[in-house]
Amino acid sequence: MIEGSYTCGTSAVPLLGMTIGEMVDSIAGKYPDNEAVVSVHQNIRWTYREFLGQVDRVARALMGLGVGKGDRVGIWAMNYAEWVVVQFATPKIGAIMVNINPAYRTYELEYVLKQAEVSTLIIQGRFKTSDYVGMFYEACPEAYEAKPGKISSEKFPFLKNVIFLGDIPYHGMYTWGDFLEKADEISTDEIIERGEALSFDDPINIQYTSGTTGFPKGVVLTHHSVLNNGFIIGEGMGFSEKDRLCIPVPFYHCFGMVLSNLASVTHGTTMVLPSPVFDAEEVLRTVEKEHCTALHGVPTMFIAELTHPNFQKYDLRTLRTGIMAGSPCPIEVMKQVNLQMHMSEIVIVYGQTETSPGVTMTTTKDPLERRVTTIGRAFPHTELKIIDPKTGRIVPTGEVGEICARGYCVMKCYYNNPSATHATLDKDHWNHTGDLGTMDEEGYFRIEGRLKDMVIRGGENIYPREIEEYLHHHEKIADVYVVGVPDIKYGEELCAWVKMKPGQTMMEQEVKDFCKGKIANYKIPRYVMFVHDFPINISGKIQKYKMREESIRVLNLHEAAKIETA
Repeated sequence: MIEGSYTCGTSAVPLLGMTIGEMVDSIAGKYPDNEAVVSVHQNIRWTYREFLGQVDRVARALMGLGVGKGDRVGIWAMNYAEWVVVQFATPKIGAIMVNINPAYRTYELEYVLKQAEVSTLIIQGRFKTSDYVGMFYEACPEAYEAKPGKISSEKFPFLKNVIFLGDIPYHGMYTWGDFLEKADEISTDEIIERGEALSFDDPINIQYTSGTTGFPKGVVLTHHSVLNNGFIIGEGMGFSEKDRLCIPVPFYHCFGMVLSNLASVTHGTTMVLPSPVFDAEEVLRTVEKEHCTALHGVPTMFIAELTHPNFQKYDLRTLRTGIMAGSPCPIEVMKQVNLQMHMSEIVIVYGQTETSPGVTMTTTKDPLERRVTTIGRAFPHTELKIIDPKTGRIVPTGEVGEICARGYCVMKCYYNNPSATHATLDKDHWNHTGDLGTMDEEGYFRIEGRLKDMVIRGGENIYPREIEEYLHHHEKIADVYVVGVPDIKYGEELCAWVKMKPGQTMMEQEVKDFCKGKIANYKIPRYVMFVHDFPINISGKIQKYKMREESIRVLNLHEAAKIETA
């Protein structure tokens, strides 16, 4: 019987003590003829034998450019097969891949190139209104006059190589074909020698967090952390070489890179790429056409698929499992995915970039109630505790506090940012997540919200997640989020952003009446805003700070917002 909110996940399966390069060599040898990558939008199909050939060629080409152990290789691209190749090629030679968000613009690109000290950048071409090459030249005009491999910039002193992910010969850039020819300069023995000099504790990845304030922080992760996280997640879904995972989540994010790609490759599973960016109907079409057995997504993606006008046209009966993660998963949405999308073994994973990312997970064997109302139990080999944010002491089971994690999965640091590192990792190497949650006597966790999202109304602590879950039961509501807004009398009040199901109409009072007598009066939203969409980032995460800002503007709460609070 657990008394305090502390637990450590146990398992008879040990952690993998190898590098990512050693792992992909092993899997390709075990399942050489199984499909590794199917990029539907590129018409690419690679077996694991062919995939390993691509990986080794890119690894040798990077060495041919002079990329050494610890050098940072940035990739600024959407979900293309080449992204996956780079993901596995860089750790083979001990380089550190830097994931760059495709939603970034010039200012943000400049920040990452400088902060991560990127020496080689891989960049995609134009997509819709985004001109990636043009933005790069705006950030680094010196590249336009330089020869490929000879960039010299005072602003970016580390940057030497830029590789265009295509065959257009842009100024100062290698084409993808020219880059691959560099592989001929490096022998197989040289790449083997480089691999033998690596340790699984070496850093091989920097992922930037999308914080709501300040500049993004570069999370430094190792072979050991992301490889084992992906392996454990694949085990949790019961993956094998017979599974085919549809991946609509972005690769630059830990969801796509670890929960999807590494979970797949560690099990010989097929990675299926439906489109460069999320498109609900392309996901449905791909699942049917490619007979996918698993599907990943954040809640907003699953809601878009379930509510798509053509949803009923597609046969999704091959689906078995998958993951809903990235933000709190509404219970009613989980139930619909279980029933309407035939994903009877879908699981939830909770974590954050700083923990590689997963720390808790439901299992395919958990009762439905557990899989739709909790985020599961601690990962194997991972310690978790819930503390009082003010005192740091572990709270009793069932009480709300901040979730903290410790173990193999925790980041090394924030790159070149010791002050932020010390604010997140304490002296005992516990990672403070900033998420509020509870743990029950059986070790199952629930999320109550963000420490910063908690609303204090007249001295009462209110967790928006609870109200969101309740409102999801309304038959007219497709999705809902609750934020705190400033109030002169109570300090804060609640504002519900409501998205209705197609063809439905509602009045503000109808929402409030639905709550009366069912939840405490102080939890009933004072304001209701009906919206078509929610502000989200490219990975599908809801941006509540933007909802708060917009609510203040629309509701004319500027005077209340000026009041300073302790």
